[in-house]
Amino acid sequence: MKTTIKTGLAALVLLLAISCKKENSSIKFLPANDDISTEALSTDIDGAARDTIRIGTQVWRSTNLNLSRYRNGDKIPQVTDPAAWAALTTGAWCYYNNDPATGAIYGKLYNWFAVNDPRGLAPAGWHVPSDAEWATLTTFLGGEAVAGGKMKETGKKHWLAPNTDATNSSGFTGIPGGVRYNFEFSGIGGYCYWWSSTEHSVDNSWDCFLSYTTGFMFQTSNTKRNGFSVRCIKD
Repeated sequence: MKTTIKTGLAALVLLLAISCKKENSSIKFLPANDDISTEALSTDIDGAARDTIRIGTQVWRSTNLNLSRYRNGDKIPQVTDPAAWAALTTGAWCYYNNDPATGAIYGKLYNWFAVNDPRGLAPAGWHVPSDAEWATLTTFLGGEAVAGGKMKETGKKHWLAPNTDATNSSGFTGIPGGVRYNFEFSGIGGYCYWWSSTEHSVDNSWDCFLSYTTGFMFQTSNTKRNGFSVRCIKD
């Protein structure tokens, strides 16, 4: 089912009812159980170290992407003007509320055109997960009704109350970076959306969505012009 984000937290809550669709490093596993383990640091093109986490057969970055360059070194444009952002058909990024302080915590927000750019948004050895790869994660964590809680960071440091069912038992450490929808920003503290690499239609692409009000993990479809977080998975 196609879903388009509306403005404001109230409209974002409505999505819960209508939007179900449903670096270069060597990796060394640290002692843990057979299915979930923290791994060595990897380094992205901007020189920042990022933790990784193995969940089942998949290896994920445990932080949101915060790059300003494509894999080949070309700059990704930062677009702050709302009218310019809404008109884009090429890759761009922004900070939530155009505030650089949010980047250190939540990473950058990217439109889907940056995800799909042939120069590569993810660091070498990584990629933006497909819709099927998000589904694999959901299945491994017990299904969509419980996967979100296992993916969310616990407590109220970043999430609004009640942060329902959050255990972070997967180590994924999802935090609510909010979204950019054309002319406004919305949802920081309450929601996180991560792009998938899978196109849904000419105007829309699939994504993954978590909320402070539920332990569900939703796979939804939204306009490519939205600004969402990106979480990478190892090739």
